[in-house]
Amino acid sequence: MFKTLVGAFKNKDIRKKIIYTLLILVVVRVGSLLPIPGVDTNYFSSLLSGINTGDLSYLSAFTGGSFERMSLFALSITPYITSSIIMQLLTIAIPKLEEMQKEGEDGRKKIASITRYVTIGLSLIESIAMAVGFGRTGLIKDSAQLSTLHYVVCIIVVVAALTAGSAVLMWLGERITEKGVGNGISIVLLINIISGMPSDFATLYSTFVAPKTPAKGVLAAVIILAILIVMVVLVCFLQDGERRIPVQYSQKVSGRRTVGGQSTNIPLKVNTAGVMPIIFASSLMQFPVIIAQLFGKSYEWTRYLSSSYWCRVEAPKYSIGLLVYIVLLIIFAYFYTSITFNPIEVADNLKKAGGVIPGITPGKSTSEYLNKILNYIVFIGAVGLLIIALIPIMCTGFFNASVSFGGTSIIIIVGVVLETLKQIESQMCNRYYKGFLSE
Repeated sequence: MFKTLVGAFKNKDIRKKIIYTLLILVVVRVGSLLPIPGVDTNYFSSLLSGINTGDLSYLSAFTGGSFERMSLFALSITPYITSSIIMQLLTIAIPKLEEMQKEGEDGRKKIASITRYVTIGLSLIESIAMAVGFGRTGLIKDSAQLSTLHYVVCIIVVVAALTAGSAVLMWLGERITEKGVGNGISIVLLINIISGMPSDFATLYSTFVAPKTPAKGVLAAVIILAILIVMVVLVCFLQDGERRIPVQYSQKVSGRRTVGGQSTNIPLKVNTAGVMPIIFASSLMQFPVIIAQLFGKSYEWTRYLSSSYWCRVEAPKYSIGLLVYIVLLIIFAYFYTSITFNPIEVADNLKKAGGVIPGITPGKSTSEYLNKILNYIVFIGAVGLLIIALIPIMCTGFFNASVSFGGTSIIIIVGVVLETLKQIESQMCNRYYKGFLSE
């Protein structure tokens, strides 16, 4: 990793891209601190202080704390992530979008354009809901003393600022993808998560290290560090693990030349669905809890859905919700894999290209074989995701070690860093090849 970064900074073009990316990220963090005119920036902080941090951990991490501050980038890139998920699901359900996706680069550009419009629409809906829903309860400063016209103007300003902030953040992410290094949206999400980690480490230190004796404090610090290292190593294995299915292409005679005949493979990733199963399962479990708590309601059933109450020794009955979470995570792992990898389509493409898996008949038998292998792999990947997701939940339940980053955040951090480093290495290789060929 260090060697890759040193080599990248020695390359003038890649160095410019890295510096450009860093400057964009500075703009992102500055925008996360800019307050919206007419808004009480402490309102959401005081409102959310009464809510279990576990229920809002992923939201706090994804927004980099800007949601609590109600800053210009309070919505962060969550509308874009949501719209991307919606478009992926609609691509399966709507034949027109499925055809568009198969058109190649032009089709992907059209889908990306539609995704942007959906992002703006979702941002508008979310900003209106927050501005109208919380405007009179304290979000708008001195709302009770404002005239109706002045209050409406303040609502419009808040809606416009939040929607524009989400659009600008999406645009900045696309600029990183185009002129910087890595996937821009992922990089923005990464910097938001990292920005909240210093305060989380400070919380862990003040809770488990500072109050202890020097010997016990050092032991606690070593245990915390060991848990983090184990999680990072597990994520690395999970992200890079794959099952390679061998494929042999038949030889064809074209004129006087013989083409084909080479051997290759189909790489099936162990964690095909990535972090999406955790996001889906967490969102589905925590959404009703957050809504109930935001409106000041407290019900017994919300404790079963809240991750803050799972694995508590004094109240084991609430861990029933953890079993539901595990089932949902496995279901979503299979579901998301089914919409991102189609064994029937892969088998048809292999048959058209003259490829065959040794010992497997082309066509239906190939698709059934791929589907069988994929089911085993997805289960292994889902178990790996479960282990990574359960470690922070168990630490929170047994030791009350509540932090904003958890298994989801670590998977995103490691995945984005590894993918960005691979892209930098590929750009360096392309640069070396071009230099070699020009000599």
